[in-house]
Amino acid sequence: MPSCCGSSGWKGEGGTRRRDATRAMTIEAIIARWGVAAVFAGTMLEGETAVIAGGLIAHQGLIAWPLALAAGALGSFLADQFFFAAGRRYRDRPFVQRWMQKRAFAKALSLLERYPVGFIFAFRFLYGFRTVSPLAIGTSQVPAATFVTINALAAVLWASLFTALGYWFGEAVTELAGRLRPSRHTLLMGVAVVSGGVAIFQIIRWWKGR
Repeated sequence: MPSCCGSSGWKGEGGTRRRDATRAMTIEAIIARWGVAAVFAGTMLEGETAVIAGGLIAHQGLIAWPLALAAGALGSFLADQFFFAAGRRYRDRPFVQRWMQKRAFAKALSLLERYPVGFIFAFRFLYGFRTVSPLAIGTSQVPAATFVTINALAAVLWASLFTALGYWFGEAVTELAGRLRPSRHTLLMGVAVVSGGVAIFQIIRWWKGR
């Protein structure tokens, strides 16, 4: 029965290949492949949590920390450029007008008037001003070239700080993991769940505040 044997051998080989492929698709492999993209997207949606998570994952050796830093800086820079462009081009549209009625918008413009360069550099570090500030700056007379330059420098500093925080915090996490002995899969899944939860919360808050 050669055909039977051949068929069985093919099935056995195929099953082994499938099992090997399944084992290869571990959490580490997924994060190693998509981790930088996840940090980039998470930074655009949420901010600090994604960058800190990127530093923590870099500490685990799943991605290189310079890539985590670069992804965080680029995501932050592009998100703020998007809101700046929206404020600059669509300042008379209803969705921008609704933002202009918020107290934080008026406060952002007031701080911009008093500290034009300092505020552009620092707004991403100020709680409650992360999204509204680039939109407000876009409606002002600040030149686009000035905003791009300062925004780029601030994004690099911001990403460096929070990536380092996550990377250094990884020491404490590693020590705690050694005591509690959770699997690395569990640890990384915990980071992913917390980051995702915070991102969803921020999206819902932004949606309600439109």
